[in-house]
Amino acid sequence: MSEAKGYAAPAVNAPLVPFDFQRREVGAHDVRIEILFCGVCHSDLHQVRDEWGGSVFPMVPGHEIVGRVTEVGAHVKGFKVGDLAGVGCMVNSCQHCPECNEGLEQYCDEGFVGTYGATDRDGTVTYGGYSNHIVVTEKFVLHVSEKLDLARVAPLLCAGITTWSPLRQWNAKAGDRVAVMGLGGLGHMAVKFAAALGCEVTVFSTSPSKEADAKALGAHKFVVSKDREAMKSVSNYFDLIINTVSATMDLTPYIGTLRLDGTMVLLGVPPEAPQLHAFNLIAKRRRIAGSLIGGIQETQEMLDFCAEHNVMSDVEIIRMDYINEAYERMLKSDVKYRFVLDLATI
Repeated sequence: MSEAKGYAAPAVNAPLVPFDFQRREVGAHDVRIEILFCGVCHSDLHQVRDEWGGSVFPMVPGHEIVGRVTEVGAHVKGFKVGDLAGVGCMVNSCQHCPECNEGLEQYCDEGFVGTYGATDRDGTVTYGGYSNHIVVTEKFVLHVSEKLDLARVAPLLCAGITTWSPLRQWNAKAGDRVAVMGLGGLGHMAVKFAAALGCEVTVFSTSPSKEADAKALGAHKFVVSKDREAMKSVSNYFDLIINTVSATMDLTPYIGTLRLDGTMVLLGVPPEAPQLHAFNLIAKRRRIAGSLIGGIQETQEMLDFCAEHNVMSDVEIIRMDYINEAYERMLKSDVKYRFVLDLATI
């Protein structure tokens, strides 16, 4: 075992505090990464407060990890010491079910192993990226380009792939009309990716004040969803809607903006089921779907696309000891658009 330093939530709703723990030694197929930056995801907050149930404490959160390889196992072929590397929301899966065989480890029949707060296949509990290093099997480690700003890459490992995957699954391409609901950590990446793919991008928001930011991120249009006339102007208009909103809401007005065979993809998890009038689906053969992060192959594809098109998250870099204040600010949506921890400050 090797010593590690991190920050952990010792119990539900408790502030995060410094935490010393142990990582496994590097096995034949493992990679050890010195963590340089780790993004702060809203799901970290949900889990340390046990809002989804099943949280395990003490918990070291963090699944948007980037750093540099410091050690590799004897059978590792794809990485060497000194390489930049990333780790996202998964660190293992069964690797033999049909989904895993298709590169869709996020849908593993036996359940993927989360980067933190999960039980790994050897029975140990996983600890995440709010720490100075991590050991991960090579299959779940990603290559990161030296061209990119490493701090701004970190949120791509969750916010990025969560929005990239549905754009690819529903074949968003140049000329398609794509709308994005919500302009937060997920939404701002959806706008950037859709614009980089050549789509016509519209942002739905209840806040007129967000129009300038939306257009600066690459949106072509901005619709205030409380404005009935504005909503009528995009009736039967969109091929795809990426819905990043986690609040309970009536989906009916937004479904009405989809064209024939248009799809709304749900990425947020509201506390209550969304409201919807079924006729709005039936009338134009519209669809509602869901999407969960992305597989390892797809995540690598996204990182390569980002390097080619210079796409990165907009971030605010913070010290490790600021994490509890950052959580309070996240609750108020007081960040543009993602906090990133500088692990040199641990």
